[in-house]
Amino acid sequence: MFKKPFLIAEVGINHNGSIATAKKIIDLAKKYNFDAVKFQKRNPDISVPANQKIVMRESPWGYISYLDYKKKIEFGKKEYNIINQYCKMKKIVWFASPWDIDSVNFLKQFRCKYNKVASAMLTNITLLEAIAAEKKHTFISVGMSKEKDIVKAIKIFKKLRCKFTLMYTVSSYPANEEDLNLRSITYLKKKYKCEVGYSGHERTVSPSIMAYFLGANVIERHITLDRSMWGTDQAASLSEDGIKSLSEVIKKVPLIMGKETFSKKKSEMDLLKKFKYWV
Repeated sequence: MFKKPFLIAEVGINHNGSIATAKKIIDLAKKYNFDAVKFQKRNPDISVPANQKIVMRESPWGYISYLDYKKKIEFGKKEYNIINQYCKMKKIVWFASPWDIDSVNFLKQFRCKYNKVASAMLTNITLLEAIAAEKKHTFISVGMSKEKDIVKAIKIFKKLRCKFTLMYTVSSYPANEEDLNLRSITYLKKKYKCEVGYSGHERTVSPSIMAYFLGANVIERHITLDRSMWGTDQAASLSEDGIKSLSEVIKKVPLIMGKETFSKKKSEMDLLKKFKYWV
């Protein structure tokens, strides 16, 4: 009943455009027994909305436009070749969430085992159809969406016969614990009769453990080297202490929960001998 869930370490954009940082985050995921690392792939010229492209912002590269910032942190073929080889060497699975059709086509060359639909992309029907057409097991995040959007996404994946796992999430960065409403996991499982996982954006570890006990068979968490690093997702990520805590607790659950039986342990019976004064 309590098997270890599939653990996904969301690197996302926490590498800030540095392949050296990306490698270190992959190392953390491997060290603490995560099953996969996930990145995000975009063509910023396509996926950044027109009204956002010219917005100016402070960044490690100076005061630049949002479009230029997105291009600074985007990995291309050279970097993904390195990631692909590095993950093979480390023996950990990697995949990415494409944010546009161009990125779907880009990722095909790496033959990743899984796909991911980001919450912000759930209503992008053309993108959903392109992802589902690949027929790779896809993790579908349902943050930022209404239930009717989830229904449409499920229909697309069922029509194209693509296996999927819904990923319940609250897409705030970071998310407040009082907003999580984790019982949505059991609601989604019962209503849609499908696998449901949990993608957490809160600062803490405990909601991911609770999600696991509610039946989330996939747990995804953003991870980082240091939550004080520059970047929009850092505060919603787990650093090494949190990663270690999550991994260790989940690893212990099957052992502690045991089997659905009742039996006395030898240590108990030996202790009873000290107290039993009757025949």
